[in-house]
Amino acid sequence: MDNSICQAYEDEIQALKEEIRLLTDKYEDIQQESTFFSDEEILKSIKLFQRETKGYESPSDLKAQLETLERDLSFLMKLTGFHFTSHSKKTLEKTRNRTVQKHRLSGKCHSLSFQLEFQLLETQNKEKVSTVVTDLSIIMDSREDSDVSKFVSSTEEHGDLVTFFRSLSAYAEWYEHRRRTFLHFK
Repeated sequence: MDNSICQAYEDEIQALKEEIRLLTDKYEDIQQESTFFSDEEILKSIKLFQRETKGYESPSDLKAQLETLERDLSFLMKLTGFHFTSHSKKTLEKTRNRTVQKHRLSGKCHSLSFQLEFQLLETQNKEKVSTVVTDLSIIMDSREDSDVSKFVSSTEEHGDLVTFFRSLSAYAEWYEHRRRTFLHFK
């Protein structure tokens, strides 16, 4: 057999092994997440879901609601310029008063790509729930502008996601305007 054909088969085998490993990891994460919930919590969630969906018994009602949600999402994407391409969440720790989740999020704002990775620490004291972003890591292609690099570093340091999204939206919109203007003059 030709070496290039053997190499192609070897590459395909390696790709399949990697896919199996990723799916196994994902399955284990789901299994781990489901073990964090007690039978009481699961039953409470099922009852809550049944109460919320009582008014949507027919498939046409669900389809209409889905279409409404898709229109709302489309509107928000046009308004903000954000388009999220992937999101993953992994529960690292769950106790009665504290939950730690790791989030990975990637997307585009206008023509600028970004990736976020952060941990969300949620603590509950009596009836008050507080949430804190920790270990924020932002990856952006900011080669052209050192100010963007400084902004990303500052945002990572403070863990302020709201400021990041607001600032990125405004910056990306004007970045797109500048790019179009310079293309016009080329």
